[in-house]
Amino acid sequence: MCIIKMYMRFIDLFAGIGGFHVALTRVGAKCVFACDIDDECRKTYKENFNIDVAEDITKIDINDIPEHDILCAGFPCQPFSVCGKQKGFCDDRGGLIFHILNIVKHKNPKVILLENVKHLKYHGNGETLKTIIFGFEELGYKVSWKILNAKDYGIPQNRERIILVAHRDKNFDFAKLQTSPKVALKSILDDDNNFEYLSKDEYTIIENPKEQDSGLIFIGYRNKGIRKAGVRPNTEHLSRVHKQPNRIYSSDGVHPTIPSQETAGRFFIHHNGKVRKLSINECFKLMGFPQSFKKLAPMVSYTIKLVIPCLFQ
Repeated sequence: MCIIKMYMRFIDLFAGIGGFHVALTRVGAKCVFACDIDDECRKTYKENFNIDVAEDITKIDINDIPEHDILCAGFPCQPFSVCGKQKGFCDDRGGLIFHILNIVKHKNPKVILLENVKHLKYHGNGETLKTIIFGFEELGYKVSWKILNAKDYGIPQNRERIILVAHRDKNFDFAKLQTSPKVALKSILDDDNNFEYLSKDEYTIIENPKEQDSGLIFIGYRNKGIRKAGVRPNTEHLSRVHKQPNRIYSSDGVHPTIPSQETAGRFFIHHNGKVRKLSINECFKLMGFPQSFKKLAPMVSYTIKLVIPCLFQ
């Protein structure tokens, strides 16, 4: 397995609570700069990594950013997500990618690692992704990308994210990534916690549940009244928020994608004959964070750690 050299320095843009940081420091890199606009995320980052986190990327003087070998950024996904209005670059958050390009232009790091929602591939009939790739190519980088799913790399969550790797010298070969056998959700569940259970009259279990290609096992749904206006046929069990399924999944399968807006886990699970919500601790484990991580703010996407070990030959 290839290892990042100890002298590799990275900056962590749109850092959230530190998914990139945990990943890169595990393989020997050192964080020299981080920024995030969210107050609570900055507090959590500081608490865990003892780094003062800069705020708004649009107000940062590039001269204040240290020299670095790796630039990583989980840039805002809302403008490209199917859950949002999909305004892309017309959304102020969508335009933040150009601030990344400006930093790259002036600092010329060896590698750029970017992460975003799967739908970035399709946004604007593919033109949005082409524009981003072209921006890095104009600066002399070779760009590779692929949609990866956390469930293929030892995390029991069906979470698809697009990963872009821009390198000054060569294309990154995603074929070198080694997948892992599927891990069941029950393998990471806590044995004891103040769980939020549903009573039996609050849910219905279906007969003969089947495992889907995604690894999910839809086993039932909550008997919960939801808004009916505008609901399409056969979608009566979709919740109001982000149109996520109002369903219950078996712990023998994997868990659906956890939305960042829901700190306690949006879905209920069926485990040991009972139905309950995930605990916050379990949600963090589903995002790949270690048990020792100090949990002061909501989770952020953390499948990028799957790419890191094989980046440098």
